[in-house]
Amino acid sequence: MKQNRFTKLIAVGAVSAVAFSTAFAQTTTKETSTTVGGAGVSATTTSTLDGTGVITTLTPGEFIAVRTEASVDPVRYHWTDSTTIVDIEGNTVDRALLRADLPVRYTYVQEGDRMVVSKVTVQRPLTEIKETTTTTTTTR
Repeated sequence: MKQNRFTKLIAVGAVSAVAFSTAFAQTTTKETSTTVGGAGVSATTTSTLDGTGVITTLTPGEFIAVRTEASVDPVRYHWTDSTTIVDIEGNTVDRALLRADLPVRYTYVQEGDRMVVSKVTVQRPLTEIKETTTTTTTTR
């Protein structure tokens, strides 16, 4: 009987480990293909990729660098004015609130040699992202 319980605990632990590692997987791919008919016209494939990591560098209007568990060096992604930024609750986040060390989930598209981010989801609620600062001035 004890061995049966131990075996069940080992099985539950193994399943949990697999579920945990799958939940935090680096990248998933969704591919869509469009085929255009006619002579000399080829098919076009667009890949949308998802990833998770921590912001390391931000350059407004140019790029965002993210460090993932799979890479030692941060990966640079370009962003545009159409990049959507939301928190985990779906609330829109102002770009000015983004900073280094924020955990994010992102979706990007490979455009030639550039990786362009289409959506960034900050993994903290908007209330935690906003910082309130109090400045006290004393005059004598």
